[in-house]
Amino acid sequence: MDRTAQLTTHALDRGIAYDPPPARAATGAGARRSLHVRAAQVLDGNWTGSSTVPSRNLYPHQWSWDSAFIAIGLRHLSPLRAQTELETLLAAQWGDGRIPHIVFNPSVPLDAYFPSPDFWRSSTAGRAAGAPRTVQTSGIVQPPVHALAAWLVHLADPGLSRARGFLAGVYPRLAAWHRYLLHRRDLGGGGLASVVHPWEQGMDNSPCWDAPLARVVPAPARSFRRADLDHGAAEDRPTDLDYGRYVRLAADYRDAGYTDRTRDFAVEDPAFNALLIASEHALARIARELGAPGTARHARAERLTAALVDRLWDPEREIFLCRDLRGGTDGGADGRGSLIPERAVSGLVPLLLPGLPREITAALVRTLDGPHFGTGSGLVPSYDLLGEAFDPHRYWRGPAWFNTGWLLERGLREHGERERADALAEAVVRTADASGFAEYVDPYTGEACGATGFSWTAALALDLHHRQQPAAPHATAHEEPHTERQNLHKS
Repeated sequence: MDRTAQLTTHALDRGIAYDPPPARAATGAGARRSLHVRAAQVLDGNWTGSSTVPSRNLYPHQWSWDSAFIAIGLRHLSPLRAQTELETLLAAQWGDGRIPHIVFNPSVPLDAYFPSPDFWRSSTAGRAAGAPRTVQTSGIVQPPVHALAAWLVHLADPGLSRARGFLAGVYPRLAAWHRYLLHRRDLGGGGLASVVHPWEQGMDNSPCWDAPLARVVPAPARSFRRADLDHGAAEDRPTDLDYGRYVRLAADYRDAGYTDRTRDFAVEDPAFNALLIASEHALARIARELGAPGTARHARAERLTAALVDRLWDPEREIFLCRDLRGGTDGGADGRGSLIPERAVSGLVPLLLPGLPREITAALVRTLDGPHFGTGSGLVPSYDLLGEAFDPHRYWRGPAWFNTGWLLERGLREHGERERADALAEAVVRTADASGFAEYVDPYTGEACGATGFSWTAALALDLHHRQQPAAPHATAHEEPHTERQNLHKS
């Protein structure tokens, strides 16, 4: 077998993208234990009793995809707490199936974060969509990594999970979440889910959004106050112009009752859809655990993978691109819109998927190693190093993020790229620890940017650290070994 084939060969029944075997140990036992303790301290400090805030100062509420990533790390400290993390988030699900991107803590002052509950008005503006009445949330969503997280949390302690009925409790909610995305958000008619706000994709101010956002008239600067600038450097955050456009989009969505069909901003994003596909595979595994066949969900994941390739793959650039459904000469009237010619880490995340054609996985590996993303530091930037908009410190316009590093590590391992996966895991863990578990870092130097003591950074570094250790003799391809857990952190 030639080298390229070796790197891209996969077996669909291995499921390595969902629970890969541990990588080789990279550090000594003392260093590993120290990182374990430091990461646990961050997660303990950000725990509220029922969920984990991303950052006590900058993000003092519960965020959707943050909680999914946090649960993946928490399972190594307390499987019960990891289950509770997801259950708390899902308790705020809307009647139409959407999982809101923020669940607000009523004890936090309104001026601590913007947009606050009085901006979103979920219980009134979202009434027709089934917004909950007992808790305040935002009205937009974030990437659907939740089913993948639920499956991994279950694997951490299957006995506890079964005793509590964890999977039986979350499965109907996760299935409703996927139905919402697959039906209400198929705005292009090609089978993929669309985002209707840059915040939904999670990579808030990526240069991929510049062209679609240029059509949006920003809200007046006097109509809002940015609380994020109280805790982060202005040069690291989105500009006031971009923020005004975010506010306008969110306000228009709210004023339309959070309906999805007539949005001015509608983009098919590769990472968002790749995570939906990965979570469909995970839902199939959950269904089988609960005694139901998972074949229909696996088949749906394969159809979505084909749609992803058909609509978003660019063979010349060797990366997946975002599709602006309102772009093009006809304003997207044909449902296809136009591809946005910007290379971002979002376009590499589909490497996570086991069903990609072999030639595409080989091309993605080349792109990851090439001049557009190869930093020499082992870290992966959030945007094209050669792009005109590249900025190593400004939010999603260049810095390296730890959640995307975690996803790419799993993708590399899925497709047989073990040496590259080991190197990326080591770089992520080392930089997370050295940066004080920063929100994001300079992709060349590892210099901390944004908040420190950031929850998903600590959680995902903790997960990679545990998987760097030798596998227990009983571990299989569908089980991750139970490794060191301190009784202090067990619930």
